[in-house]
Amino acid sequence: MSQDRNTNNEKGLPGGKQGGPMGALGKPVEKAKNFKGTLRRLLQYLKPQRTKFLFVFITASLSTIFSILGPKIMGKGVTKIGEGLGAKMVAAQTGKSVPSLDFTYIGQIVLILIGLYIISAAFSYLQQYIMAGVAQRTVYKLRKEVDEKLSRLPLKFFDARTHGEILSRVTNDIDNISTTLQQSLTQLITSLVTIIGVIVMMLSISPLLTLIVILTLPLYMVVTIKIAKRSQKHFSAQQKSLGELNGLVEEAYAGHKIVKAFGHEDETFARFKAINERLYQAGYKAQFISGIIMPLMRFVSNLGYVMICVVGGVFATRNMISIGDILAFIQYSRQFTQPIVQTANIVNIIQSTIASAERVFELLDETEEVSDDIEAKLVPFPKGNVRFENVDFSYKEEEELLKKINVDVKPGSTIAIVGPTGAGKTTLVNLLMRFYEISNGKISIDGIDIRDIKRGSLRSMFGMVLQDTWLFNGTIYENIAYGREDASEEEVINAAKAAHAHHFIKTLPEGYNTILNEEASNISQGQKQLLTIARAILANPVILILDEATSSVDSRTEVYIQKAMTELMKGRTSFVIAHRLSTIRDAELILVMNQGSIIEMGSHKDLLARKSFYADLYNSQFTGRNIEVV
Repeated sequence: MSQDRNTNNEKGLPGGKQGGPMGALGKPVEKAKNFKGTLRRLLQYLKPQRTKFLFVFITASLSTIFSILGPKIMGKGVTKIGEGLGAKMVAAQTGKSVPSLDFTYIGQIVLILIGLYIISAAFSYLQQYIMAGVAQRTVYKLRKEVDEKLSRLPLKFFDARTHGEILSRVTNDIDNISTTLQQSLTQLITSLVTIIGVIVMMLSISPLLTLIVILTLPLYMVVTIKIAKRSQKHFSAQQKSLGELNGLVEEAYAGHKIVKAFGHEDETFARFKAINERLYQAGYKAQFISGIIMPLMRFVSNLGYVMICVVGGVFATRNMISIGDILAFIQYSRQFTQPIVQTANIVNIIQSTIASAERVFELLDETEEVSDDIEAKLVPFPKGNVRFENVDFSYKEEEELLKKINVDVKPGSTIAIVGPTGAGKTTLVNLLMRFYEISNGKISIDGIDIRDIKRGSLRSMFGMVLQDTWLFNGTIYENIAYGREDASEEEVINAAKAAHAHHFIKTLPEGYNTILNEEASNISQGQKQLLTIARAILANPVILILDEATSSVDSRTEVYIQKAMTELMKGRTSFVIAHRLSTIRDAELILVMNQGSIIEMGSHKDLLARKSFYADLYNSQFTGRNIEVV
């Protein structure tokens, strides 16, 4: 379950972003190991669309500029209204005729404001529309490269990593990049333009009032940094507890039958309660502390407003500034703090995004399978003559696994591979299909080194039935037809009949159209195995690999399958990995493996007559004798 916990940990909240009212300010930020290098590489993906990105920058800037102009122009209208009202009061006191308000001027101001805001909204729409295209094309290319890369990676890459870790990079990390490109970058542009534009507009109204606003910035910084530091440890604890809780819930539900069978419900509930309590405490403290930021920042902001109003009022009484400009300045001071907070937030988000990009690039930089040679051959009519010559193999250079393997398999013969767990049985057939590259020696099919055969051609020679069944979410018909693309309906049904799967399929409500769920849990384990056998029969391969293919079926069904397999293996080279030695007594050749070497080789009768390792292994399954592993 470790891989699932890994995934859940990263899925704590949508997009992997957590935080309180201040977003990511209170959250511990994941940083990239090589920020500059990863950023440069990510920008290369935007390079083909740099013209559009430049247009996004221009439209975002224009949208912000037109929006910023609004308060200054509105201030002129307020000033004109103030002057008109003042003139009326003076006229009323002196008994003169009351002048009317200049509604024409005010109307023009209103029309200008409406025009500005419409133009601002239009540019904002254009910016979002173009950026959505830029972001989605960039992420589409990245996803495509990752998908193609995964298909080129060797089996050892997947063996060395959990599924959760790989899925997290393919889904969470790429989604994080997509969200940042589409939202955060444009927010960063608008925030920076807003900060510059607002400072310019405030300076144009009053440099002294601008200085008062800027002097409040250190207070904002002190409040943010102090509280962010306090909340950070609680957000870390919250993330950790959330991952533990998700992992426990997934384990408990996935294995609920085992939990109930062994009577561990109370223990599981107690563990859930303890983790949930830790999550509650950490989440409460994190949200409460980060929630204090906004009230404190409003307090600092209100201090600034008070100072602006007092100083502005004094200036107004001395005719140094108009009422409209004071109101416009107050609006600008409000606009000034918000983009600063947004920018700090976005910087944290970008750091997290670069860390995600770094993990994706690490995947893209993984060593791929050795490419097919330019002169690699296709084998249109293989016969199935397989030969191992002095084959050595190791997963790690310092730890040799297979040593000096020499086997010559004639076409159409059945080779059984037996031995204790970890002897190297499955590794041997993995080498045959070139899932791994051998360290020394040579493996050939029909006299051709498998390294000189195109991988697609090589693997099309094989049909596999593994102990661990793999079925996908689809109909039973589609799962069997997966064995051969051009198979007709009649051939699919005949394959199912040969595998003794037809009867149980017809008893299902939808028959061959029955949809298997994600884990195919709506059919039994034995029925799953029958479907994979039918798939292998349909593939009609030259070489069969059967890895304990009948381990999940009952004895009666096993007899039928053995008959079907015997018929299927006629004229085909077959490698059978078996633990139940009773199933491979008729094999022409039995390879007995232990600790990475073939220690015995021969027919069932010959090996029993030697009264050695195989004989002990065989007899132990019927007499219960203990065997001594050499």
